[in-house]
Amino acid sequence: MRKTQITIDVELDENHIPENITWNAQDGGIEKEETKATMISVWDDKAMEALRIDLWTKEMPVDQMKMFIHQILVSLGNTYQRATGEEDVAQWMEEIAEEFAIKSAIKM
Repeated sequence: MRKTQITIDVELDENHIPENITWNAQDGGIEKEETKATMISVWDDKAMEALRIDLWTKEMPVDQMKMFIHQILVSLGNTYQRATGEEDVAQWMEEIAEEFAIKSAIKM
């Protein structure tokens, strides 16, 4: 069996707030790539719940965070469609993402 690894390194300030975040993905050729935010979700099938880690640095601008959230919402719809084949629900999720974009003032 082949294994690969994706890692995230977080440097914290004295108040445990992320100052720097870098990530590595061996297979993707990514090494110590800086980022301002990351969101990771994993499925715990014993507890039947999603577990999440949401991190962002002090330097993450609010307008970029809004765009980040919007793009995640769009990708969730795409992932849902690929996983379930339910085009109508995926379309509805895309509409929610667009409504978010308008309400958060990243799209007019």
